[in-house]
Amino acid sequence: MDRQLVSNGNPMESIVGFSRAVRVGPYIAVGGTAPVDADGKTVGVGDVFAQTTRCFEIIKAALEAAGSGLHDIVRTRVILTDIDNWKPAIEARKAYCQDSRPVDTIMAINRFVNPEWLVEIEVDAVIADQST
Repeated sequence: MDRQLVSNGNPMESIVGFSRAVRVGPYIAVGGTAPVDADGKTVGVGDVFAQTTRCFEIIKAALEAAGSGLHDIVRTRVILTDIDNWKPAIEARKAYCQDSRPVDTIMAINRFVNPEWLVEIEVDAVIADQST
């Protein structure tokens, strides 16, 4: 199977050695996606709903670059710095996952690399129709 690496231009990709997403056959993994703009600045400081929305916008673009879309998401992982923020994070997630209804994990950690980040999102997708 071919392996497709998807980049969104983040300079850390080459420094650290990661891809925004990787597609192998019908499977796509989108790594921990932080709430940043094109310049790497945090979006929605202090607002978990805005940050989750930004994460999903980045994920949507990565999936589309891999020949997929939100409809192919089968798993999401919502990683928070404060588990009490789960409701606004899930409200934002719902707008992107209502139709595909993937399985979900919600967890909390102590902190991210950037302390302004309240959330990171990971998704896995499977393209059911290989003609896509």
